[in-house]
Amino acid sequence: MRWIVRLPFFVVLMGLGSLAMIVPAGHAVIMEDFNTMRVFFYGFILFSILTLIIGLATAGYAPHNVARSQLIGLLSAFTVLPLMFAVPFYEAVGNTTYLNAWFEMVSSFTTTGATVYDTAGRLTPSLHLWRALVGWLGGLLIWITAVSIFAPMNLGGFEVRAASAVGSGAAVSFTQIARITDPQERMVRYTLTLTPIYVGLTLALWIGLVIMGEFPYIALCHAMSTLSTSGISPINGLYFAASGFWGELLILAFFIFALSRLTFSRGLIGERQSGLLHDAEFRTAMVLIGGVTVLLFLRHFLGSSDQETAASLLDVGQALWGALFTVTSFLTTTGFESRYWDGAAAWSGVQTPGLFLIGMALIGGGVATTAGGVKLLRIYALYRHGEREQQRLLHPSSIGGGGREARRVRKQGAVISWVFFMLFALSIAGVMLLLSLTGVQFETSMVLAVSALSTTGPLASFAAETPIAYSGIPDAAKAILAAAMVLGRLETLAIIALFNPEIWQR
Repeated sequence: MRWIVRLPFFVVLMGLGSLAMIVPAGHAVIMEDFNTMRVFFYGFILFSILTLIIGLATAGYAPHNVARSQLIGLLSAFTVLPLMFAVPFYEAVGNTTYLNAWFEMVSSFTTTGATVYDTAGRLTPSLHLWRALVGWLGGLLIWITAVSIFAPMNLGGFEVRAASAVGSGAAVSFTQIARITDPQERMVRYTLTLTPIYVGLTLALWIGLVIMGEFPYIALCHAMSTLSTSGISPINGLYFAASGFWGELLILAFFIFALSRLTFSRGLIGERQSGLLHDAEFRTAMVLIGGVTVLLFLRHFLGSSDQETAASLLDVGQALWGALFTVTSFLTTTGFESRYWDGAAAWSGVQTPGLFLIGMALIGGGVATTAGGVKLLRIYALYRHGEREQQRLLHPSSIGGGGREARRVRKQGAVISWVFFMLFALSIAGVMLLLSLTGVQFETSMVLAVSALSTTGPLASFAAETPIAYSGIPDAAKAILAAAMVLGRLETLAIIALFNPEIWQR
């Protein structure tokens, strides 16, 4: 274990990715898909030997700045590891290009869930399992690195409440992390703490979906996709899921782990929180989900007044549930659509605009969760700043209460949140411009840019007026979207932190 800890972060991830290839190989044996079994087993042998060689060559290497090394290793993981994951996938599919296979793996590992293989039956069950497994591993990586790398450097949303500078590597607010001085020790400790929780939650959801009547293989893929918020499904969503309404209800309950980090890491990073109900992110999420759901339901309810057909109480309940589940799913950037989502349009005659889903995906879930987007904590900081400014307009001599932390969130937190929001908007504009240069239409490029940067791949199928197929866009556009997925997963501030002179000083 000590020898493994001394290895570079990227080499450890490469070894774990090689070991993960045994899972689809074993599943292919059960499915009697021996071609897929051979490809993934040979891939396991090949990349295990390659990892061993690199590990022996880099063993004992001590970087001058471990935080910088881990940040670069994380960037390398989301850019280089998909090249390794795509090799057995490309060989197993056969009738595809390596670019498409690489795009699929980047999308899965960044928990985006965009797929170019949207034709039913194009991929075997073992390949769908590999997609879901890669996305699940990417979600676990985000859980661990959020508290072991991003929190000490005041990145990934932690900068809103931090007392020190962004990317400085000195997190004064997070005393629990500050006590663990060795970054390698911190990484190992949080890996051993969070991995059992992540695996246990996945198993619990898997068993629950099976009890609800879902097929075990599909239930496993949906469980891994829910915990990682990748939205990967071997049956193109939940519409044809055998678990039905009760399966959706169970999945909705597990969306909470993408709304607030306090659901699985309370007290782990030293923040003082009295409970989930007092968490700013969770309360903001509840307000957004409730408000948008009611707004969508009232839109259909008022639109149905012009129709001659009357809706039954069951239709109204299904429409309300479809809006609640889908809005929550896109807020967590999972992208699952309820089977009752289109039910309201059937009896009201009014279509639901995809702009609502785009807005929810842009906001995203909680800090240090697998969800993407701007993050709820930054939205909360901007809201509190606006609230305080309105109070000062009415009462210029008033003093804002709430304590030191509340003042920090309203001032420094709101400033850095606005800076990140502007960087996010500029990233969307830049990706749209690059996509337009490849021949993609303006509206299509907007939806694709938002779906990539918010890591919500299914957004392309539901937010646009007509569903967008990733298989129909040019190869250059796929490369641009893959880079945007990595940027959206790591966030712009983490990339900018690499240019901070402090982390490059010896």
